Order: sequence, then C-alpha cells, then structure tokens
Amino acid sequence: MRVKGGSVTRQRRKKIIKAASGYFGSKHILFKTAKEQVLRSLRYSYINRKQLKNDYRKLWIKRINAACRLNNISYSTFMHGLKLAEVNVNRKMLSEIAISDPKAFTELVKVAAKALNK
Repeated sequence: MRVKGGSVTRQRRKKIIKAASGYFGSKHILFKTAKEQVLRSLRYSYINRKQLKNDYRKLWIKRINAACRLNNISYSTFMHGLKLAEVNVNRKMLSEIAISDPKAFTELVKVAAKALNK
C-alpha cells in the first residue's frame, strides 16, 4: 500500500493560497502562480526591510543638516566636531533633538565648534 498524503498536500497548498489572498488576477486562485508570487513577495519584503534602514538614515541626515544650517555650520563639520568632542549620540537621536528641542541642538553645535577650535 502507498501513502497518498492528500491532506498534507491540501494544507500546504491552502497555506500558499491564504498568503496570496488579495493578489490580482489568478495569482490568488491558482496554486502555481500564487506560489511564484508569494516567493517573489517574500524576497521583496526582505530586501525592502534592509532598504528601509537606509531610507531612515538619509532622512535623519537631512534633518540634522537642516538644523545645522540654521546654526551656520555644515553637517560634516558638525559631525566631525562631535566626534572630536567625544559626544556619542546617534543620528536618530540627533534628528529628534533637532526637531523637538532646538535650544539643546544649538548647545550641541557649540560643543562641536569648541572641539573644532582646539
């Protein structure tokens, strides 16, 4: 006697079809096309999770640069001054400070400028 395994196959296929719900055309109905599209979608989501980190970093840098320009200093000079002053604040926090507390950001600019003048 052979083992047919129909229920296991059905469960596997239903899992793919469920993941493909909402896709356009036959991609949410036919197993083969649904499987291809689900695999492609998983690959895109993996790549875009990595890309999202780059996008946020670019946004933080733009915000810090805008705040630096308001304080008459360039972004690269500001970051170099912070490094010389041994101020370890990441770009995410610097952008939040620049938005929420401009006076504190101005103090950081003064610290960076002082370290550059030494």
